[in-house]
Amino acid sequence: MELILHGEPNPRQREFFLSRARHTAYGGARGGGKSWAMRRKFVLLALNYPGLRLLLLRRTLPELRENHIVPLQRELHGAAKYSATERVFTFPNGSRIKLGYCDTAQDVYQYQGQEYEVIGLEEATHFTEEQMQFLTTCSRTSRRDFTPRMYYTCNPGNVGHAWVKRLFIDRCYTAAERPEDYAFIPARIYDNRVLLESDPGYLRQLEALPEDLRRAHLNGDWDVHEGQYFREFSREKHVIEPFCIPENWRRFRSMDWGYNDPCCVLWHAVDGEGRVYTYRELYVRRMLAGDVASEVIRLSGSERIAYTVASPDMWQHRGAVLAANGGFEGETIAELFAAKGLSLTPADNSRVAGWNRVREYLAMRPVSAEKSLPGWQCFSCCTNLIRQLPLLEFDRYDREDAADGDDHAPEALRYALMSRPVRTPEPMIRKRKAYDPLSLPETDPGGWYGK
Repeated sequence: MELILHGEPNPRQREFFLSRARHTAYGGARGGGKSWAMRRKFVLLALNYPGLRLLLLRRTLPELRENHIVPLQRELHGAAKYSATERVFTFPNGSRIKLGYCDTAQDVYQYQGQEYEVIGLEEATHFTEEQMQFLTTCSRTSRRDFTPRMYYTCNPGNVGHAWVKRLFIDRCYTAAERPEDYAFIPARIYDNRVLLESDPGYLRQLEALPEDLRRAHLNGDWDVHEGQYFREFSREKHVIEPFCIPENWRRFRSMDWGYNDPCCVLWHAVDGEGRVYTYRELYVRRMLAGDVASEVIRLSGSERIAYTVASPDMWQHRGAVLAANGGFEGETIAELFAAKGLSLTPADNSRVAGWNRVREYLAMRPVSAEKSLPGWQCFSCCTNLIRQLPLLEFDRYDREDAADGDDHAPEALRYALMSRPVRTPEPMIRKRKAYDPLSLPETDPGGWYGK
């Protein structure tokens, strides 16, 4: 029993041990002591609740063996029986920890019909959202002394990055999901004193990584992940708190239309230096075109909006009937907006050029000799844009383009920035040199000036 309880948890691990939320995620950065915490959590639960059924999963069998089976065999020697054929540790009080893996998407179905009070996904971002959702159906019990729960350890990146980030970082939920069911406990290597003392070189390795990898692995930044299209995006640089926009700044709107898919409208303002601020967002689904137009007008209030660019497909005669004169009967979405008093302009839908324009605006620009700022920033209230922009990934068939997906807010941003004039390079300033007749070529009056 001494082996089971050996080791003192750090403060973050202690939070993880005490959490009774329906879903608890722990981690973020590398070196935070996640695997140890998951094993210890499962052992403590098995000891404290007789007859408890626990399922601990990794994505592959080699990972499962090295990270959990071998350590648990050593730690539980003499305290629990291990069945190698079933990969189950059985405790004297009847509790069982089953260890499994889901190498393929279909492997989760081996647990269909089974019931576990506790399920743990180690390196949860290696699991797809469909796998996670199926496993939640196995997390149930008829006991009255214990509420079912799931535990996750995770780092940014991999196939499950988006759903982990949505649930635990962005806290963006569907109607069937309750925010109070989800808890996230961040952990970094600085919380893991055991590792820092035993292997200080590991910290130096993380600190020496390129900036984007360092943000993910050392700082646990969920806005950086493998395959990311806009690694330039940083909440620290690009997301700001709202401020009162000066009346003389030019304002405009952009829209990516959708009915079954979300419709996103963004409001933007341009300062005297040409920097763009996205300051408002309307993100709706299954709202009629006329109702969207009315809501946009209401939110704009007395603001002077110069123009509104919108996705070109709003000018298509969707579902219209071809008339005898060769024209179409029925109104376009753009015409429905116009009927409500909101005139639209077709956006430039050049994808690669548009994404490159976004990248240019994400880049830092000098505003003084001591200070640089991005060409674009958005207010913190634009939650869907902030969530979706860093999740864009490279298209697998065209490395210059971004893949389609949950991209309605970034599409609206692309339309907006493509509507702005192209920035020209700063003019070359030629400075007059001090007069020195000995240095002037007799035939070169241009020698008065330097480049």
